[in-house]
Amino acid sequence: MTATQTESPRVASRDEWLAARKALLQQEKELTYRREEIAQARRQLPRVLVDKDYVFASTDGPVRLADLFQGRTQLLVYHFMFHPDWVEGCPSCSYVADHFDGMLPHLAARDVSFAAISRARIEHLTAFKRRMGWSFNYVSSFDSDFNFDYHVSFTPELLATGEASYNFEPLPREAPPGMPLELPGASVFYKDENGAVYHTYSTYARGLDALMGTYQWLDLVPKGRDEAGLNHTMAWVRHHDRYEPGYQVDAEAGYVEPAKREGCCG
Repeated sequence: MTATQTESPRVASRDEWLAARKALLQQEKELTYRREEIAQARRQLPRVLVDKDYVFASTDGPVRLADLFQGRTQLLVYHFMFHPDWVEGCPSCSYVADHFDGMLPHLAARDVSFAAISRARIEHLTAFKRRMGWSFNYVSSFDSDFNFDYHVSFTPELLATGEASYNFEPLPREAPPGMPLELPGASVFYKDENGAVYHTYSTYARGLDALMGTYQWLDLVPKGRDEAGLNHTMAWVRHHDRYEPGYQVDAEAGYVEPAKREGCCG
């Protein structure tokens, strides 16, 4: 039985609740301290010089990786799943992206710029961004090796070589049924006073969990993420303009996966 399938907690007095809450608080503090230790270790990772001249398409024309820093020394990149053949971005990545705009002025105040990067053609990417109402910087790596070099895009030919990896683990030589050839991730870059750009960090899969503020709030409520009965994690997520009136997922009541929308990862 998973954490999201536990039996309903018993009803207790306020004093009993307070005692249990204080006990849990100690575990939460331990987690906070451990998270801080890991963050410090992350900052101490060695960095790698980026010696390839990556050029991206933007609404203002070609831009280089160094341009994305916008005069700052630190750059966060979200690797957004949006294949050149899709007509819209991945719903799960869109769910993550719904959290981006509000953080931009705060990141700028801490010498950090942000950009999302996808392999989608710039015209598709721009139209989708407009539809979603986003304002964060979003560029296309369609004509670049960037996505392949940072292990978030794949081709059948690349998989067949046995050299493809994701989340620092090798991928099978043949994509399993349903595996998209685009996967999510986040990367961090630093630019020094001489203009040299360095790659300092990348994370993938569950490493992106903390980017989803909605999930952090859902973790506070009695049902939690309520995904244990679904056919896969985040199966309930839709583009924010496709939640029909009354749409509500309850894993305990069962769930039927709707038909995948043409041109997207589903």
